[in-house]
This record gives sequence, structure tokens and C-alpha cells, in this order.
Amino acid sequence: QVQPGESGGGLVQAGGSLRLPCAASGRIFSRYATGWFRLAPGKEREFVSAISVNGGNTYYADSVKGRFTISRDNLKKTVYLQMDSLKPEDTAVYYCAWRLGLNTYSDYRSYVYWGQGTQVTVSS
Repeated sequence: QVQPGESGGGLVQAGGSLRLPCAASGRIFSRYATGWFRLAPGKEREFVSAISVNGGNTYYADSVKGRFTISRDNLKKTVYLQMDSLKPEDTAVYYCAWRLGLNTYSDYRSYVYWGQGTQVTVSS
């Protein structure tokens, strides 16, 4: 079983940007939709964004709408989460995950493959 993997996390000042890539095998990338979730200390896992297999449908949590952008690069078999205008409350471990379909895209229990997570820290 090939697990997808995230990278690109780090420390950034408020107002800054980061781009998180999530790579996967060809088998997963060509069949599965992708979601991003985050987990902050003392909080529950939170849906951030999702994108359909063909990239035609994207979804965002209200807290990141207008600041984050999800996209797919079919050549690199990678999904990206572009995060702009970052805020301290965006600080969390970010996970990408993969699933078939997107009818309940914000429900983390419907995702079958998960990355190991990458830490994003936004300083004020």
C-alpha cells in the first residue's frame, strides 16, 4: 500500500504564504479525490479543502476561503494547497488524504489514505 505524502510545511510570519504539496502514486492520483485537513493542539481535526479527481470541483472551509487554493498537477501526480495571507490560527499539522468520490468531502472518516502530516506554524 503506497501512502501519499505531504511536505512544504514550516514557520512563516502572519500574512505570509506557504505551498503544501501532496504526492501520490499514479494509481491513487488517477482514481481518488483529495482532501486537506488540519489538526491544532486542543482542537478537533478540521476540514480545510478538497478537490475532485478531474480538478473540476473544489471545496473550502469558510475559515480559509479566499486565502487558500487547492489544485492538481497531473504530470507530477501532486495536489497542492497554496496558503496565502496566513494567520496565527492557521497553525496546525496539515494532512492530505485520498478517497473515492466527494459526496461527503468534509468528513475525514470517508478518506482511506492519509499522509504523515506536515507542521505549519504562523507567528504573529
